[in-house]
Amino acid sequence: MARSKPTDTPAPATTKAGKGATASGKGAKSEKLGKDGKPKVGRWKKFTTSLGQIKQAYTLTYKNDPKLPWVMLIAFVVVAAVVEFVAILLDSPLLFLPIAILLGLLAALVVFSRRAQGSAYRQVEGQPGAAAWVLEGMRGDWRVSSGVAGTSQLDAVHRVLGRPGIILVAEGQPQRVRPLIAQEKRRIAKVVGDTPIYDITVGDGEGQVPLKKLSSHVMKLPRNLDGAEVNSLGKRMNALGGARMPIPGGPMPGGKQMTVSQRQMRRR
Repeated sequence: MARSKPTDTPAPATTKAGKGATASGKGAKSEKLGKDGKPKVGRWKKFTTSLGQIKQAYTLTYKNDPKLPWVMLIAFVVVAAVVEFVAILLDSPLLFLPIAILLGLLAALVVFSRRAQGSAYRQVEGQPGAAAWVLEGMRGDWRVSSGVAGTSQLDAVHRVLGRPGIILVAEGQPQRVRPLIAQEKRRIAKVVGDTPIYDITVGDGEGQVPLKKLSSHVMKLPRNLDGAEVNSLGKRMNALGGARMPIPGGPMPGGKQMTVSQRQMRRR
């Protein structure tokens, strides 16, 4: 019986191009993405960005508050001196020296933040869109719709959706904004049902909330909804639409838009 000759099957050749493709595939690293789908920013980049914002905020605040460096210096010296005085009583002045310096720097930063916040509020107070600027800068899940109602005199009503429910914030002459609030309440009630609706008028008169206290006033409102209810309500509120009147994109003191650094300092 004749044996069949074995057939030599050539081994698959690996081309240089294939190797190159594999190598390039291994060499190319996928860029890390954050939860929002955007590329992650390195810690050093975040640090330098924050320093730049603080520097810009300091420069802008100093223009309106020339006493700022002296007040910061006094805060640093007083706090550091108090800590060192306690350290001397405990017979450990050198041991407490780093703590005194750190606490002094912290006190200076707190003073800077407060003065920067006060300077920003003084610039925007009384200007159209000031309340919207404050609302849009609040921390947390607050869904702000600016200018949902208004008049030709730049009186405006802004709508805020959050854990307390629906908050209508009016700025302008009280006699002109009251009908706007009542009208907006009737319009919203058809959609939100039993959800609480609050109304706030910004100003310094009786029954009004000063601009500088608006953010804290809104945040102190009772939490009536959970996150899921807020999301569900937000979908229903979308049917009402957003702004129906043109208002400035935040107040513009001195003819200039408020900078990012001032917004950042206001949130701290």
